[in-house]
This record gives sequence, structure tokens and C-alpha cells, in this order.
Amino acid sequence: MTAGRISPSLKALVARRTMARLSFSSRPSLAIIDDYLNTSAPHFKHIPSEKLQITTFNDTLVPADDAQVARLVERLKPFDLISTVRERTAFPGSLLRQLPNLKLLLATGTQFEMFDLAAARELGITVVAAPGLGRTDQLISNPPRPNIKKGGAHPTTQHTWALILALARNIAIDDVAIKTGGWQSGLAMGLTGLTLGIVGLGRLGAAVARIGHLAWAMRVVCWSENLTQQKADQMAEAVGLAPNEGIQGDKTFRVVSKEELFSQADVVSIHYVLSSRSQGIVGAKELGLMKRDALLVNASRGPLIDQVELIDALEHRRIRGAALDVFDIEPLPQGSLWRRDHYWGQDGRACLLTTPHMGYVDEGLMNTWYAETAENVERVLEGKEVLHRLA
Repeated sequence: MTAGRISPSLKALVARRTMARLSFSSRPSLAIIDDYLNTSAPHFKHIPSEKLQITTFNDTLVPADDAQVARLVERLKPFDLISTVRERTAFPGSLLRQLPNLKLLLATGTQFEMFDLAAARELGITVVAAPGLGRTDQLISNPPRPNIKKGGAHPTTQHTWALILALARNIAIDDVAIKTGGWQSGLAMGLTGLTLGIVGLGRLGAAVARIGHLAWAMRVVCWSENLTQQKADQMAEAVGLAPNEGIQGDKTFRVVSKEELFSQADVVSIHYVLSSRSQGIVGAKELGLMKRDALLVNASRGPLIDQVELIDALEHRRIRGAALDVFDIEPLPQGSLWRRDHYWGQDGRACLLTTPHMGYVDEGLMNTWYAETAENVERVLEGKEVLHRLA
């Protein structure tokens, strides 16, 4: 599988074009898939129905077996254009080869590990991105939000800290207690001066680390497979920190071994790229090294953590609690163990806070993605070159 990425340069993003225009022998059809909240509707309502047939699907078909794959193919096969949301539906070559009518795949975001771009090129399917900068026809009069290098701009950064704080301060369990006639559930966890472990010190991991460092004077330790102290120092500088601003002149972001991170950290936050090599990087060994009063937060990808081992650790309260925004299968099946009501945080079990993959589901970002997608659809209908081509 070939991953595609968009250049961080605004100029390059806005200027990017394909050299080929798409054409259709009859009225084209567009499937807008996985639009849980019908966010796309306002962005496409002005396109005349005689020019484009639009069908919106608010649910997700998870291709967990052959029967579900067949259902997904049956759903998507009629369409000339498909608009997607991140990796809610993956597009491997095996799926693309079963969609003979597909000419344009409209993706959102800037990373496309779940899209087989090589297969798309082979099949003559154009793949374009919606990088989240805004429509090009509005950039001059209404500039996009600035690229804040110091970290707090991305919705996932905000959501990660919402999860950490809500878990540490017993927000969810106290809310349930009050609404069911109770009162305080237990003592909250103060974060000042504690150790924050960052698994994956990329753009988002560094932004989360920066906030912990500045807001609560947390000691930051970090690990990833190829992370060096030099790279960590560079990441500190990239988010506006000096490399040696840690406690008593220590490194701001101290690189440690994986074992040291999980044994030392009071809060572990996962920010790793999912791949075949990284699947299950947090398993029984890592969970077993964690302090009994430590918190684990994952707003990255569900399969990075061994779900069975995490459930076992929480059931037996080997850690204080976990906050999860991502899961192995999304949306969560109705029978998932994560859906049990009034269960976690009681009878000797650890606390659990869950959210439905909301890390990037921000009003501004989602609407910008759909505006950019609609712009590319308009360009196709007008016979113009599309923007931000990946394949």
C-alpha cells in the first residue's frame, strides 16, 4: 500500500492541479459515505440535481467478513465519485478493483495510509485530498487559520487534554453519580509535577507534551522506535520550547526506553502512526509496567493497544484508569465490552472514559473538509482541473 501526503506549504497545496480533466457520458453520481452527522449537506445543497445525483450514507459498513465486504461493494459500485471521511472506510486495492464506475475518490485530511494510491493509479482512479485549508476561492478574502507551530491548534491536541483532565478529575463518573442521586465518587488526581509519557513524539505528541510542560510543569518522557534525543530536542524547539527547560535543567522532552516510559509515567498518551509493525505496541508487558495510579489515554488509533489486555488491566484495576477515543472496530459494535453501563470505576475496577473518535471531529475542520470536497466536485462538473491530487 502506498501512503500519500500533502505538502505543508500553503502555496503548494493551493496551486496543485491535475493535468487531466474528468468527463462523464451522463449525469454523474456521488456517494458521500460515513457522514455520521450529515455535516456535508450544506456544502452540496447548491449543486443542481440535474447535474449531479448525490446519495449520502450516515452509517458505516465495516468489512469485517466476506458478507460485509460484499455489502460495501454493492453500496459503492454504482457511483462515479465517492467522498470519504478519513479512514472510516479503507480503500485497499481489493476494494478499488471491484468499483468499475469509480473515477474520482475524494479523501479528507493529510495522511492516507488506508488508501492504496498505487492501485488507484493503476486503475485510472483519480484521488484528491481535502487538506483543511479552506476553499481556494476564499483564501484571498478570508485567509485560512494560521499554522500555529507552538501546538494547540489541532483538534486532537485539545481532545487529548480534555480526556486527560476529565479522567484525572473524575468528571464522567461524578456526572453519573450526581444524575443518579449520589455525590463525590473519590479524590481527584492532581497533575502538577507528575510525569507525562508520550508514545510517538510527532506533531500531535509534541503539542500535547508542550501543554503538559507549560501548564502543569510536568516532566515529559517520550519514546518511539526511531526517536533520538536530538530529534526530541528539535521537536521541543518546533513547538516553541528550549531543549533544556525540564525540571532542574533536564531535557524538556527526555527520550527514554519504552520500558522506562511505561514504568515512570503517571499519564501515558499515545500518538503513534498505525502500521503492521506498530499494531499492539502497548500490550500486556507495557500495561504491567505501569504504576497502579497511572492513566492511559489513546486518541490515536485503537489497534495500537491490545484491547483484550487493556480490558483485563482495567477489570483488575492494575492502573487507575483509561480514556479512549479510538477502538479496533469503529463504530463500536452494540455488544462491545466498552459499552457496558455503570460498570467501570466500580467494584474494584478502574475508571474508563470513552468518546466516539472525536479527536478530529471539530466544527471548523469538518466543515472545511467538506467545503474543499464540494469545491473539487464543482470543478469536475465544470470541466476544470481538480485540486490537491494524490493519485
